[in-house]
Amino acid sequence: MQRLDAAVGKISESLAVMASLVLLAMMLIICADVFTRNVVIPGLSRGLAWSNEISELMLYAITMLAAPWLLREGRHIRVDILLRALPKKAAYASEWLSDIIGFACCLWMLWYGAAAALNSHQAGAQSIKTLVMPEWWFLVPLPVCFALLAVEFIFRMWRLANSIAGPRDDAVSAA
Repeated sequence: MQRLDAAVGKISESLAVMASLVLLAMMLIICADVFTRNVVIPGLSRGLAWSNEISELMLYAITMLAAPWLLREGRHIRVDILLRALPKKAAYASEWLSDIIGFACCLWMLWYGAAAALNSHQAGAQSIKTLVMPEWWFLVPLPVCFALLAVEFIFRMWRLANSIAGPRDDAVSAA
């Protein structure tokens, strides 16, 4: 189980690196758009008409790519002041409850996202803005992300089961 946990950790880290690269690309696209809107370059259009749409999609991609790593590292929003104030057994039970609820929500989003992507693909739905693309392209990352999050919740529960009773010290940013 530890080797599988480490392998999933490597995948999460790789996706976080990809999210960072997408963020860099988004910054370059926005800078190029602003530059070309304000500096006349013969032969080039004023601005990049597609930059806003691509930037929106990149924000979505960054979220989907980084979420599993953020959960694994405890870099998501977590207010654990109450957990630290509760008796250790109550805090431990609260950790379990939150992981079970998180796991169930991920499974629901996995199912819902997969159904939405499949329905969009079968319907041949198109996103028609500046760029025209199949809608399901945007929907596929959702179930993939939530599948990885569900797997991470399984590992969180496994690590919790193998720890002493009390609030977790792993996967928290300010323990």
